[in-house]
Amino acid sequence: MNLTGKRLLLIMLFLGATRFCFSQREPDQVYMSTIRSVKLNPPNDPIGYPIIALNSADQLELNFDDLSAGVKTYFYSLTLCNADWTPAQMNYFDYIKGYSQVRISNFRNSSISLTRYTHYQATLPDRSCMPFRSGNYLLKVFLNGDTTRLAFTRRLMVVDQRLPAAVIIQQPFDQQLFSTHQRLRITLDTKNVDVRYPQQQLKLMVLQNYRWDNAVTLDAPTFMRSALLEYSNEQQLSFPAMKEFRWLNLRSFRLLGDRIRRQENSDSSFVLFAKEDLPRLPRQYFYYKDINGMCIYETVERINPFWNADYAHVHLSLRPPEGKPYGTADVVVMGELTRYGKDPAAVMKFNAEKGMYETDLFLKQGYYDYAYALRVENNHTYLFDTAPIEQNAWETENAYLLLVYYRPLGGRYDELIAVRAVSSQINRSLQ
Repeated sequence: MNLTGKRLLLIMLFLGATRFCFSQREPDQVYMSTIRSVKLNPPNDPIGYPIIALNSADQLELNFDDLSAGVKTYFYSLTLCNADWTPAQMNYFDYIKGYSQVRISNFRNSSISLTRYTHYQATLPDRSCMPFRSGNYLLKVFLNGDTTRLAFTRRLMVVDQRLPAAVIIQQPFDQQLFSTHQRLRITLDTKNVDVRYPQQQLKLMVLQNYRWDNAVTLDAPTFMRSALLEYSNEQQLSFPAMKEFRWLNLRSFRLLGDRIRRQENSDSSFVLFAKEDLPRLPRQYFYYKDINGMCIYETVERINPFWNADYAHVHLSLRPPEGKPYGTADVVVMGELTRYGKDPAAVMKFNAEKGMYETDLFLKQGYYDYAYALRVENNHTYLFDTAPIEQNAWETENAYLLLVYYRPLGGRYDELIAVRAVSSQINRSLQ
């Protein structure tokens, strides 16, 4: 086994006890190859996470494209899940008021674009399908009212905010992690919640930049002081800081963005070639504002980005050191544009003649963040490591999302009782 393979194996063994690892049938999945550009977010907030407050007027907006011809009849349903996204053992009408299926009736065929598609849109929750319990929900979109004909699935969460959470982000004390990682210290105030056995009743989950592949879940606090629970284990709550994400400006296929070097368009398609990427240097950090791996579908031509925007084949390339491959590990494109490395097109192929990795992504007009990572598979579970290509710097701006789940004594599922979003710049402590 080469050095890279050994490094990834050690990381997998180290993180195995505390990280959630999802198989290929993970909650965020696309089952139909014609489905593209799925977004579930708060209205007018394309990089917002799909979270709504219980018994509130909060709503989410679902958008997706179907590249196959004609109009299809899509429905959606919601399934209550536990903290680990396994289905809760409850009857559907014990957590939903209304119908078990809702038809997506808002759609429109594309126009003025070379790529033909049908755009679908829905606002959730619908008055005829309203969740009345907090927790994780799996949105299932399927054809013709047949739940076995899944088009795609997406996570969404309903929170009953009952528990205050304080977060501080620091440099780790470990000298090996001091300049490359970010450590979180979290304090939960449980005075308004009946928590008698924190190890059994509470689960704390932390996501970095909305990624689930390296999410941390903790059952036991590090310290308990009356109603205050502190989670500060450095080994469990230290995240590789990476560096700011790379970007692609695809808001226009005519006025090319700064990272597009050339185009080869035809009467039927747009083909764009991005500038060659190189691995980043260690101990060198430059700050610029990014969107932490997310993407935004928008245009600069004053056309509607939902059904007027076009698609393009975008060619990405990465030249490794000395033009040699990274051992047996796959090199993948990470970010929302590839479902964080899970799409087949995310895997790059090594071109021995050119000495570089290459792939083509079919992307809608918009603005994209992305990074490169090495990926290894173990028993249908993927592990991603960005450090060999992107490097890590403590100063990097990252978004962290805290989720606190609670199961009452005798409860049948995990309630979501706290959500807290923080930034490594705003919530940073230098001590």
